[in-house]
Amino acid sequence: MPYVEADGTKLYFEESGYGYPIIFIHEFASDLRGWEAQLRHFSRGYRCVAYNARGYPPSDVPEDALLYGWECAVGDIAAVMRDLSIERAHLVGLSMGGYAALQFGLRYPEKVGVIVAAGVGSGSHPSQRDGWLRESSVLARIFIEHGMVSMAERMARGPARVQLKCKDPKGWREFVVRLRQHSPQGMSNTMARGQALRPSLHDLRDQFSGMVVPVLLAVGDEDVRCLETNLMLKSTLPNAGLWICPNTGHAINLEEPAAFNAQIESFLGAAERGSWRRGFPRTEPRPVLQLHRRAPTAGLGL
Repeated sequence: MPYVEADGTKLYFEESGYGYPIIFIHEFASDLRGWEAQLRHFSRGYRCVAYNARGYPPSDVPEDALLYGWECAVGDIAAVMRDLSIERAHLVGLSMGGYAALQFGLRYPEKVGVIVAAGVGSGSHPSQRDGWLRESSVLARIFIEHGMVSMAERMARGPARVQLKCKDPKGWREFVVRLRQHSPQGMSNTMARGQALRPSLHDLRDQFSGMVVPVLLAVGDEDVRCLETNLMLKSTLPNAGLWICPNTGHAINLEEPAAFNAQIESFLGAAERGSWRRGFPRTEPRPVLQLHRRAPTAGLGL
């Protein structure tokens, strides 16, 4: 199996296609298999890389909870790029993965072409913080006490997950099967460190106000925990657009794969030719690829 190493932790990855790199970063309740519809679509014109976060087999599952956290997730993106000799890439992240992508963009803007942050913001809104911290602590314990077989269907029937079951029962069942295969230890540590201890996106407004990386925010209109935070991000990030998908919950890429892919494809095309946010008054639009002369251009249609 192919692995990269991130501070002594092995991360399993898969890649396909050729051209400018896109790195896909999965959510808490998924792994790289959740990106199948995107990998099949975008590998026709891009070099697509997806990896399992630490704690998600066949990546390593460290027992030490201190080896988890949002800082580790940001470092893992950098490790994937380093070991695969990627100088610059587009980042596509869902939920936990979208959070890591935004944090990576703040710290390494020179390494990022564009960011797609889908379904970000759970637990970030000030009205949710106390409840989020309590819930995260309880869930971290329950994963160990009850295991993933018991927890998988319960999670998949949540108020922002049941939409997938209604739209695509077969896809929902496959999601449950994958979820059952996750490591209880990995899920517990990820929840206790990566989810519960990450800063609220609202607390990063000043930093986001200076981040000029092109960003596409994507959120389902029934993903209630994330809606207001996405509106905040849209008003704060100077080079962001917001797509709200109707009648859709948290797993937006699974619920509406065709629409999700189309939005990303349109966004990438606009950013790569320099027409993203043409009307924005504070900056002149520049093609993403001109910002880094050494970036590979094969497969971009330029």
